Amino acid sequence: YPLLLLLAGSMALASWLTESMSPHGVPRPTYGRMLSIWLITIATTAVGLVLFREIYFSRRLIIGVTLLWLLFASLHRLLRRRKPWQERLGLITREKELVKHLEDADHTDVVWVLDPQSEGQIELPDRNVTLAVDLRAVLSERVAQFISSCDVAGYTIKPFTSVYEEHVGRVPLVHLAEGWEISAPLLEVARWLPGKRVFDVVVAAVTAPLWLVVGLGVGIYVKLTSPGPAIFRQRRIGHGGKPFTMLKFRTMNADAEQSGPRFATENDTRIFKGGNFIRKAHLDEIPQLVNVLTGDMSLVGPRAEQIPFVRAFRKQIPFYDHRHLVRPGITGWAQVSYGYADDSADTIEKLTYDLYYIKHMSPVFDLKVLARSFLIVLTGRGAR
Repeated sequence: YPLLLLLAGSMALASWLTESMSPHGVPRPTYGRMLSIWLITIATTAVGLVLFREIYFSRRLIIGVTLLWLLFASLHRLLRRRKPWQERLGLITREKELVKHLEDADHTDVVWVLDPQSEGQIELPDRNVTLAVDLRAVLSERVAQFISSCDVAGYTIKPFTSVYEEHVGRVPLVHLAEGWEISAPLLEVARWLPGKRVFDVVVAAVTAPLWLVVGLGVGIYVKLTSPGPAIFRQRRIGHGGKPFTMLKFRTMNADAEQSGPRFATENDTRIFKGGNFIRKAHLDEIPQLVNVLTGDMSLVGPRAEQIPFVRAFRKQIPFYDHRHLVRPGITGWAQVSYGYADDSADTIEKLTYDLYYIKHMSPVFDLKVLARSFLIVLTGRGAR
């Protein structure tokens, strides 16, 4: 009975977490949430099998019930996902690029776009249209009256930035004022940051036998394939803007950065034979689990960048330092959504994802990122 209760509780907890503690966004069934249910339930079942190993019960029955429940949960979500769903939007903004992002997003139907300075006649839209208003824009008297009429009539009115973040999963940099929009929400999730740290340490410690064995094999391969140390040590900027030494398995020639640091590119000539496979499989990041145990990094967070890059980006990119409000991660929302950066333009794009993660951190968001990362490792996508 204790194990059955634990299993039932884990299933209920997994369902509740994936529904109510998801990142701020539209409540729709996604593969990320399905993976979260799988991870939570399987992990809890495994813990139960260990804790109650002295109590007699049918392990086959427990495992069978778990797999059957996961199958039904997945089928339910897949059937719901087949049902078309879109949020119809009326946008009041001049930000054409952001409008394009919303038009390209899944589950959005941009019905019309209104210039905030419009002086012409404006007709009330359908009642099922959500109005997204750019709060930074200066509104004409006509548009202000239109918004007021819609509000009185009971239309759903939201800030443009909220709608954009919900559907695109990014923070629009042009809408940030003094940066408090990022740091203020972080105060709300600060209560679970100690739990996040515990989760990081437990995962790194429990999986230590696996990654130590795999890491030993990778280290030997690097030593046999390329002259130089197997472990690559580099100073990076971490939490609070403080530098730390990040560890990785070396995949480039020992003198790769003799002429100075630069971004890795496709078909980079500095990568030695076999190094590409290590990078594509993300095996080079195994030593970073040591950084997680020492507290310099987290499993999920913004990518830690080199000190020269950070110095340059601080001058070029507004709010860049806000990504240092949390510990850097082995993987992150920007990595699984955008990939690696080649230049400052890519870095700006990635920053919009990093700030979104910081603003909407949650346990399930981390599980979603980890699940996506697992799929990327299997496919080899996004590695350089």
